[in-house]
Amino acid sequence: MATLQATARRRHRRLVRHTLDLKLSPYAYIAPFFLLFCAFGVFPLIFTAWVSLHEWTLTSDAHTFIGAENFTTLLGDGYFWNATFNTFSIGIISTVPQLVLAIWLAHLINRPLRAQTFFRITLLVPNVTSVVAVVVIFSQLFGRDYGLINWMLSWFGIDGVAWAEGTATSHVAISAMIMWRWTGYNALIFLAAMQAVPKELYEAATLDGASNLTQLRKITIPMIKPTIVFVVTVSTIGAMQILAEPLLFGAGSGAGGITSGGPDHQFQTLALYVYDLGFNKFDFGYASAASWVMFLFVVLAAGVNYLLTRRMGGAFK
Repeated sequence: MATLQATARRRHRRLVRHTLDLKLSPYAYIAPFFLLFCAFGVFPLIFTAWVSLHEWTLTSDAHTFIGAENFTTLLGDGYFWNATFNTFSIGIISTVPQLVLAIWLAHLINRPLRAQTFFRITLLVPNVTSVVAVVVIFSQLFGRDYGLINWMLSWFGIDGVAWAEGTATSHVAISAMIMWRWTGYNALIFLAAMQAVPKELYEAATLDGASNLTQLRKITIPMIKPTIVFVVTVSTIGAMQILAEPLLFGAGSGAGGITSGGPDHQFQTLALYVYDLGFNKFDFGYASAASWVMFLFVVLAAGVNYLLTRRMGGAFK
């Protein structure tokens, strides 16, 4: 009798351990991610919100609580709204053509071609290239006096353009750098989604006489709509956080005011504006307020883009 009771207790303990293992193991596996996310994501976000409510500078040990004064001042700051405009302008100019070109390139590579692996690797090369090298090269290409772009424009009788000195021209130059870096990367994402589209659909469309453009519009785009929504959302978030390109472009072009985005702030983005406040002027309280408003802009832009993309996706069906 005692032996049967001991055996029953052992079975019960094994059952309890097995049940706990099934229920707790998944949480243990994902715990490292959430611990890191809380340490480097949630905590900085909350602490930044706390700092934004104070007059917090590195030149003073006192951190005076001022409530929403930083936010009130920020909303009346012309440089902040100028940076907001520049961010949206560069984001639209760089993102829209980039995604259209990425889908087109992915559609071309998705067809039977020789040396497909070579072309796919080539698309990824710009993304793995150092951003410093990219900006240095493009700064030379868009140089006012000896730049290759102005030299080509001179063939058509167009005088040298001071790309870094104008608002529209500097936005075009910076957008060209972003497009060159990220078009191939997004094309590979679209290509991966296109690989999952059944080949029978293309074969049936070919038999019906549909052109490549018609197949792209009527078959490919509707079938990869979830991927398009994902890429558009991620690209929008990235466009709202542009920092390295305008920062290095100001240094490489000699436009002056590296962290101010040129002498007239003509290409200063929101991320560069926050960088200038925090690490040039050491006004962490004001920079934190700008960071939080920037965060709200990113969430709003990503949400609107997500809704528009999903709604527009139905137009291709």
